[in-house]
Amino acid sequence: MALSLVSKQFIALVFTVFLVGCSSSGNKPKPAPLTALAPVVSAQQVWVNRIGDGGGLSLSVHADTALVASRNGAIAAVDTTSGKDVWRVNLGEPLSAGAGSDGHMAAVVTQRNELVAMVNGKVVWRQRMPFATFTAPLVAGQRVFVLGADRSVTAFDGNSGARLWSQTRPGEALVLRQGGVLMPIGDTLLAGLGQRFVSFNPNTGAVRWDVALANLRGANDIERMIDMVGPANRLGDTVCARAFQSVVGCIDAVRGRLKWAQPADGRWGVSGDDTHVFGSESNGTIIAYRRDTGAKAWSSSLLAHRDLSAPLVLGRSVVVGDAMGFVHLLSREDGSATGRLVTDGSATVAPPAVVGDTLMVLTQNGNLFAWRPQ
Repeated sequence: MALSLVSKQFIALVFTVFLVGCSSSGNKPKPAPLTALAPVVSAQQVWVNRIGDGGGLSLSVHADTALVASRNGAIAAVDTTSGKDVWRVNLGEPLSAGAGSDGHMAAVVTQRNELVAMVNGKVVWRQRMPFATFTAPLVAGQRVFVLGADRSVTAFDGNSGARLWSQTRPGEALVLRQGGVLMPIGDTLLAGLGQRFVSFNPNTGAVRWDVALANLRGANDIERMIDMVGPANRLGDTVCARAFQSVVGCIDAVRGRLKWAQPADGRWGVSGDDTHVFGSESNGTIIAYRRDTGAKAWSSSLLAHRDLSAPLVLGRSVVVGDAMGFVHLLSREDGSATGRLVTDGSATVAPPAVVGDTLMVLTQNGNLFAWRPQ
């Protein structure tokens, strides 16, 4: 029997609570203990910026500026050299999607489904949307693109906020309440819609191609739930990404062709370099895949059950944050531990980011930490 709209919304809510409940269950395996470590890579904390009491939501970088949003509506552009605010604004209402920016304009989405555009910390327009979104808006080419929870993609004029076009695709009943994939590839807009990558003409919304990264499976809505989760990793014409608790894979983003996909059971996106793609599994195992074939190069269980963030490739290291206030540096070559940093005891809530030689991590307590190599 077909589900009503209310039933679908109810199940989506139950599924969200189910995920949160699983992460806090008393039957959850104990996190792997941290052993004494003689760091191969060492770094010094150089600054910390308090973003907001509502907890951190998103972190992205543009030139020498970090753009940070908190769940309670605080948004700040932070100078990565000094750690001081370039500008800051508090919208006074909670956000459902963090901040996206082209370095000039920034945009967020409130829990009232309002798209808010800002320049230098001043709100320049607002646009109410008929759908929710959990993915940071993409600001590019004097437009703002939004990936909706209804698996729609909508373009807005960056100057006026007027809607330019919208494309909606039918999908399964459930979506994840976390950031998906929406990114530019040359003159193409690439979006993760369910288990598929879809390429759009950013000027008109016309679909150029689509390709499945994963296949639907299962007998009910929860088992069939597959969404692309951010961040995705791009190198040249190749984009690699994760489909939630399903696969990690890479596509040719010019031809719209699947290159490879490997079974994987993770919640967050991937990072990569010119030879490997790195991802953290739900059980805390970190896996390195060969970028050309998808074959597993190595895996590390040193951080098992520590609720890891998406990874970041930084120099010779793969960087991940955990839920206990630690940031771990692992060797890109074999996954061995090479360094460890400490935050405020709360979880890393966004993928680590880097500008120049400054590594940054945003925490659940709403603090942005920065380190530089010693």
